[in-house]
Amino acid sequence: MYSAPPRSAEVPNRHSLFWKLAILLVGFCLLMIGLSWTWGRHMQTQNAYLSDEARILLSGYAAEAEQAWLQGGRSGVDAWLADMADRESTWISVVGPDLQSLSSTPLTPEQSRKMTFLRGVDWPVSRRVTGLPWMRVPFVERPELGLLVIELPQRLLPGQYRLYWQALTNGIIPGLFTLLLCVGLYRMLIMPLIQLREQANAWRADRLSARVASSTTSRQDELGELGRAFDDMAERLQGTVALQQQLLRDLSHELRTPLSRLRVACEGEADAGQLRERLGREIDCMQRLVEDALQLAWLDTERAPPSQEPIQVQALWEMLAEDACFESTWPPAQLHCALDASCWVQGNLNSVAQALENILRNAIRHSPATGMIRLDGHRHGKYWLLWLEDQGGGVAETELERIFAPFTRLDGSRPGDGGFGLGLSIARNAIARQGGKLWAQNTGQGLRLYIQLPVAAEPHTASLKLQARS
Repeated sequence: MYSAPPRSAEVPNRHSLFWKLAILLVGFCLLMIGLSWTWGRHMQTQNAYLSDEARILLSGYAAEAEQAWLQGGRSGVDAWLADMADRESTWISVVGPDLQSLSSTPLTPEQSRKMTFLRGVDWPVSRRVTGLPWMRVPFVERPELGLLVIELPQRLLPGQYRLYWQALTNGIIPGLFTLLLCVGLYRMLIMPLIQLREQANAWRADRLSARVASSTTSRQDELGELGRAFDDMAERLQGTVALQQQLLRDLSHELRTPLSRLRVACEGEADAGQLRERLGREIDCMQRLVEDALQLAWLDTERAPPSQEPIQVQALWEMLAEDACFESTWPPAQLHCALDASCWVQGNLNSVAQALENILRNAIRHSPATGMIRLDGHRHGKYWLLWLEDQGGGVAETELERIFAPFTRLDGSRPGDGGFGLGLSIARNAIARQGGKLWAQNTGQGLRLYIQLPVAAEPHTASLKLQARS
């Protein structure tokens, strides 16, 4: 049965959902920062420098201008510039090392002034400059002879797709990553909550066998603990309902026998004294049956921890043995306790007394009249291991666990005068509520019932006062 460990509400542990969310969000932020940095620099480079195609084209123009100068001089340059006027709608000139025109048309003062602000093809092109930039492209084979100066055509300017790349970089890509983050958060938070909602709806529809998916209960965080708590509640609720249904079926079956005997007694011709005696026995029988059934149901559904105190087992046994001898007419010598006064256990006095009393009555019921019942035990770590053994012949090995089920009576294997089969079930529930255990084992001559209870510190001045048990 799952029990969530206590946890401080201030400091999350290493499996806390807080750390998962923190890692996810920090990773997302770092990813977005890294993407913005690397992609932004890449796009800045793409938008600030000429493309390879533009550089090749300008170098081709410079090679043509060089050939025109070498083959035809000024007239060759004039012819080439006339041809370029038809090919490019921009200003083009060919100048020498002294930045003077190599064509027959000299430079204007304004053009000469701009010659001091020429940009190389490998330089970044600033978009903050008014107008189109002027580019200098040296001759290809003999760059010392001159260079091509061209006002960069509009179509060759870098950053033609700046708006597109800005939308992609600042909108589409962050949106996709944010969508991935939402998917991760949905799988981490919303899906487990949906499964828990389905579990609650299944309870509302009386489908108590429904369980939370293993993908949620296997998580090592708060949602996993919540899922395991839901499954634990479902198991408890299903077990409680099943027990109540079984109790109702068994109780109705057990009540038929005394009711039938009452009807026979009422319809018979017995005198008033015999009828009164029969009615009294049957009423006592039904009263014990109802009280035991209600006690078992209460023990199974009660979740509040009972009050606990140190209990001296030897003193408790003496009181229970005295009552048992009075009820069964057994001599006290046949009920032997090998424990001394040092055996102190921690538990609720009424519950422990009721469990031990039911075990003792069961042992007397199934033991021969001359048999011996013995209580013994020893300390084992933080627990006292007690055992009570009788000489009733034992039970089959396959029935050692079934004898603790409600309304179980193995009269064929352990002859006796019956009972309702509730005593050992009540005893196990009462011991379990003290943090202990109860189980059975055959000894060869009879049955030995083991009781494990927590050790209690022996009080310096304490007297055992048994309270009235309900």
